[in-house]
Parts: sequence; C-alpha cells; structure tokens
Amino acid sequence: MSELLESAWAVPIAGLLCGIVLGAVSRRSNFCTLTSLERHWYSEDSTGLRIWALAAVTTLLLTQLLWHNDTIDLEQSFYLSQQINFINIIAGGLTFGFGMALVGTCGFGALVRLGSGSLRSLVIVFAMGLMALSAQRGTISALREWSNEHFAYTLPRSQSAHDVLIAIGLPSLLSSIVLTLAIALFLFWIFRSGFLKQPAAIFTGLAIGCCIAFGWFATSTLQGFQFEPVQLEAGSFALPPGELIFSALFADSVPDYGVGLVVGVIAGAFAISLAERNIRWEACDDARELSRHLAGGMLMGIGGVFASGCTIGQGLSAFSLMAISAPLAIISIIVGARLGLSYLIEGSALAFAKT
Repeated sequence: MSELLESAWAVPIAGLLCGIVLGAVSRRSNFCTLTSLERHWYSEDSTGLRIWALAAVTTLLLTQLLWHNDTIDLEQSFYLSQQINFINIIAGGLTFGFGMALVGTCGFGALVRLGSGSLRSLVIVFAMGLMALSAQRGTISALREWSNEHFAYTLPRSQSAHDVLIAIGLPSLLSSIVLTLAIALFLFWIFRSGFLKQPAAIFTGLAIGCCIAFGWFATSTLQGFQFEPVQLEAGSFALPPGELIFSALFADSVPDYGVGLVVGVIAGAFAISLAERNIRWEACDDARELSRHLAGGMLMGIGGVFASGCTIGQGLSAFSLMAISAPLAIISIIVGARLGLSYLIEGSALAFAKT
C-alpha cells in the first residue's frame, strides 16, 4: 500500500477518482451554478442554490472536522495566506461571472457538458484554459503581479475568518460562536421551503461537498508519502483545464491532483451520459455564438486566476477553510453573472436594477 501512495501517479489518480464521482453526480442531477442562479432570478426556484449551499456547508464541516482531529493539516493552503488582494478578487470575480453568463455555465459545468458531447464546451474549456495559463504564468500575469505588488494587503494573521475576527479584537471563543451561528443560519435557509422533501437534491449537495473535502484529505495525506512537493488543493476549475492542456503538450512531469480531477469530471459525466443514452453532439450554431463562447471562456480563465478560484474553487474549497476571500469572490461572481444575464436577456447589463 505504501508503494502505491509513494508513486508520483497517486496524486493525479486520486484526483481522477474523485472527479469521476463529481462529474457523474453533477451530470445525473444536471447541477450547474449558473443555471441555479438563473432559475432563482427568473423562475423563483432556489433549489439549485440550496444544493450549492449544502455542498459548501458539507465540505466546510467535513474539512474542519478532519483538520481539528489532526487528520489533515491545511495551514499551508494558499487560501489561508496572510496576503490578500481585494481588488484582484473583486475584479476577477466580476470578470468570471460575466464570462460565465456569456457561455451559459461555469468552468466546472463546461467540463460536465463536454463529457456529454457538447463541442461548445470544448471551445469554452480551451479558451478558458489558455487564458488562465496566460494570467498565471504568461503575458497577462505581469498585470496580476503588478496588482499584487501595489494593492495586496498583509493581514495580521491568516485569511481564516476566525483569525480575522480575533485580529479585530474579538475573543477566540466569541469568534467561534459567531461563526457557528452564521453556519446555523445558513443551514436554516437551506432546509426551509420544503428542501427536506427533495432527497435527490440533498444527495447531490452532500456528494459534491464530500468530493471537495476528499480533495483536502487526499492531497494532505499524500504529502507525507511523496518525494516531490504536493500542492494542497481540493477542487478548482479555472487554472486546471489550462494545466491539462499544458501537460498534454509538454509532458515533462507527472500531472497534479487538479489535472486528474478535470479528466475525472469529463469521464464521470461521459459515463452517465452513455448509460442514459443521452450523449448529444452539439456545436455552435453560427460565428456569433462561437465568438460569444470564446469571449466568455477567455473572461472566465482570466477572472478565475485573478480571483484565485471559481464557483468551486472559492465557493467550496476556500469556503471550507472559512477564508474571507470566499464570500468576497462569490458575491463578485454572482454580481458579474447578473450583469451578464441582464445584458444577454434584457439588452442592458444594468436592466435588472430598473425593475
């Protein structure tokens, strides 16, 4: 067993297995963050949002339980670094959200749809991945690094909400009570309005949350067996598609957990689509639609890197560590998506503000 865990391929294989479950569950339930927001705004149906929220709370509780039992150690996660750039997170979130509206899904949703035969999603994934690489280590990275140099703020302690509350003067016990009450209120909102009567939706939220928590467990555990450093991660779909493209073209090292997760999501979605005989080859109808998907994918790639995560990376992974970047990024993404949907559906990005 130790030989398997010591293998360099153990990390991407762990991501692959987790991704298969994540992709299968999401495809089976047709879960999509943007669709959830759209149905909430235009159909007054908040089921999708409650699934997303349940996944967030599930991964938070599981992650904190594993951490406080010393099963995993996540202090070195970049989500908890002392340095935070509020401008990058807000601007990146708005950009990602607007791009998400242009393409009709987020990065994770695009991978699930790709597994179902959507060639539109192939365009999105390539555009997003390449621009994410540029924002992380290419030409656009110069702007991100300049912003970090001039606008990054160094916190007294980590980005954990608990540490931030302590830094502003609250006692540790009171900080814990405040955060516990906030989680309890969040759970109350999730399970009100008949959500308990939707077992399939509850299962989807719990399964997605467990998958993200597994990512922390897997990468943290494998750090103790691997010769090479293992990045602590649980799940994000902004930069990893670009890293998959890079690995495919320049395979000079073993892929990381995130790359395995991306491949797994596509494979899991494909397996369910195949089992349901629901694989549909779909392409862009015309050049205008193609350009919209290219533009949206590019915006998501850039925005996801600037915001240090996407709807999954910040919305679930960072949230599970109670990083203060999570609510800031998610609110920005939601606002960006609202502006984008208003632009597409109502003809003006600010049309929703007039109603």
